[in-house]
Amino acid sequence: MKALVLEKKGDIRLRDIDIEETLGPGDVRISPVSVGICGSDIHYYLDGEIGSFTVNAPMVLGHEASGVIIETGSDVHNLKVGDRVCIEPGIPDWSGKACREGFYNLDPGLVFWATPPWHGCLRENVVMPESLVYRLPDNVGNEEGAMVEPLAVGVHASSKANIKPGDIALVLGAGTIGYMTAFAALASGCSQVIITDIKRDRLSAAEEYDSVLPVCVADSDLSEMVNEKTGNRGCNIVFETTGSARIYDDVAEYICPGGTFIIIGTPPCSVGVNIGALQVKEVTVKPIFRYANVYDRALALISSGHVNVKPLITHRFGFNDSVEAFKFAATLPQGAIKTMINFS
Repeated sequence: MKALVLEKKGDIRLRDIDIEETLGPGDVRISPVSVGICGSDIHYYLDGEIGSFTVNAPMVLGHEASGVIIETGSDVHNLKVGDRVCIEPGIPDWSGKACREGFYNLDPGLVFWATPPWHGCLRENVVMPESLVYRLPDNVGNEEGAMVEPLAVGVHASSKANIKPGDIALVLGAGTIGYMTAFAALASGCSQVIITDIKRDRLSAAEEYDSVLPVCVADSDLSEMVNEKTGNRGCNIVFETTGSARIYDDVAEYICPGGTFIIIGTPPCSVGVNIGALQVKEVTVKPIFRYANVYDRALALISSGHVNVKPLITHRFGFNDSVEAFKFAATLPQGAIKTMINFS
């Protein structure tokens, strides 16, 4: 089938590839319709690795997807051919201990799209278990369906933050995951979310949303803004989504006593942390990895209208232009947030 293949670091091609996926009794075969380009896809394209995950062989990219079911297994009863769906892109070993304890995202044997050595979904069809496929309501478009995956990251992060009604949160980084985390934090009860970035143009989308306050840290004092909005106390929760090692130098000053620091972005190297500054505030530090048990909740937030992801989709390419789409997204062009690839 035709697929967008990362041959090696810096080399992507749209070409035919042999992928054999047998349809099991509980599986469905899906033809992708919309696929978002994630920051992790770009990292694999530019760097060839993320943390311990290294591209050592050709790999199909893409994991944020919606599609249409084109075939069902004999034991599939809740979905049918023609259904529009979104797909949770990680298949765990359901018999493993991590899964039995409710942490299937931490299963060492997890097969996750576009994470070496597993192929992603930028290809003509994919096979997934019915349990990881969700029918899209009529009021949710295909592009919105592809955005359920990054929103699930934000929902998972917010659930780990134990948000209380009226909390004020700070989100570091105004990429797709940053915005999704801000939306999830508001839906979870935060009264306001401050979102930051070094690029002012990436913050322009915040103007579309009530209770999201953009701060460009390149020309504004973040500490002053945090103190102004929190009465010099600090934010209840700080979410780190950038993956920048420099963030850790000053993060403690933005958090209130007894506050929580949620780590979402993956830094490219070991980072130094001022443990003493966190200790004197008894800050709770929680790193998260992807998500678990929240995909249906993320879809419900979009379907209900509580979260509007449409303004974040800033650029679109056809599947036949996938190589150009990745080269475009890799340059972090002005005003770009989410680049979407559409098959039709």
